[in-house]
Amino acid sequence: MSRIGKKLIQVPDKVKIKIESGKIFAEGPKGKLEWLLPKGVEICLQDKELAVKRLREDKIGYSLHGLTRAYINNMIIGVNEGYVKHLEIHGVGYRAQAQGKSITMQLGFSHPVIYSIPEGISVKTPKPNQIIVEGIDKAMVGEVAAEIRDYLKPEPYKGKGIRYVGEHVRKKAGKAVA
Repeated sequence: MSRIGKKLIQVPDKVKIKIESGKIFAEGPKGKLEWLLPKGVEICLQDKELAVKRLREDKIGYSLHGLTRAYINNMIIGVNEGYVKHLEIHGVGYRAQAQGKSITMQLGFSHPVIYSIPEGISVKTPKPNQIIVEGIDKAMVGEVAAEIRDYLKPEPYKGKGIRYVGEHVRKKAGKAVA
């Protein structure tokens, strides 16, 4: 029995939900999202509350029950408030600059790293060593932040690289001098 799937989803007043032909549409102040519902679950909308019900009583049915509820909840939060990921760059001379639909990063390579930003995501660089990724789709915001971080993961000896704000990097001891 899915504990997450059983919870009701509260729909804020600013968000409009529409369910038709196996798709769910969410529209709010930040934008619109849609998602194709998996087979084996159905959605019931009553008085600004959504309930997810499974149609199959097997392992896949249980899995889809919780997944569907979590994904719809993330859609509602996204179109109402949006999602944000903060990244920071550590290292002498390492910096980033957002320009239109791309971000240019100097990460100690012989060339600048240019990352093109997908539709629906905005990237800001308030300081040269800070990157802010914003959007309404939680999965897309996380994916873009992870792709930017993958260009130079924090290394364990000096801690240089791109990391999430608040991420702890365990440092290793350097080479022992005899």
